[in-house]
Amino acid sequence: MKILKIYKETISDGPGLRYSIYIAGCLHACKGCHNLKSWNFKYGRIFDKEYENEILNDLKSNQLLSGVTFSGGDPMFSAEEVLDLIIKIKKETQLNIWLYTGFTIEELINQRNNGIQEKARFEILKYIDILVDGRWVKELYDPNLLYCGSSNQRLINSKQWLKEIKLI
Repeated sequence: MKILKIYKETISDGPGLRYSIYIAGCLHACKGCHNLKSWNFKYGRIFDKEYENEILNDLKSNQLLSGVTFSGGDPMFSAEEVLDLIIKIKKETQLNIWLYTGFTIEELINQRNNGIQEKARFEILKYIDILVDGRWVKELYDPNLLYCGSSNQRLINSKQWLKEIKLI
């Protein structure tokens, strides 16, 4: 997995002051995407143990942070590594975690038994607080939406969603 960019303090990727991690790689190829470089899985810095420790230290040392946001690219295309990092962040910081993906929650749930990557995508839903789901659709772009780019995208409390359909 590679990390495109980290914003150590941002107010644009969720409520409050957030630490945003942009994961390289996306296969959705949304028409009109504003960041074509983010599609490339080889772009960015290699995520290794040293980088992981750097991220965890950043998070633990900034008491002003409200949470962590994963975006990209699409973090769900690197789900196994992202899941491991999310679990460590939750365990060591208890911070609120948001994740942006082009997949819908229904796709993630329905594909959970298809393979290792699909299972990891589903498991992520159990650890994050908010899932912002759905591909960005140029024709549905609305700059007035809160934390979404197009009107088809949803902010979902993933744990609550899983409880309601009895998957937790």
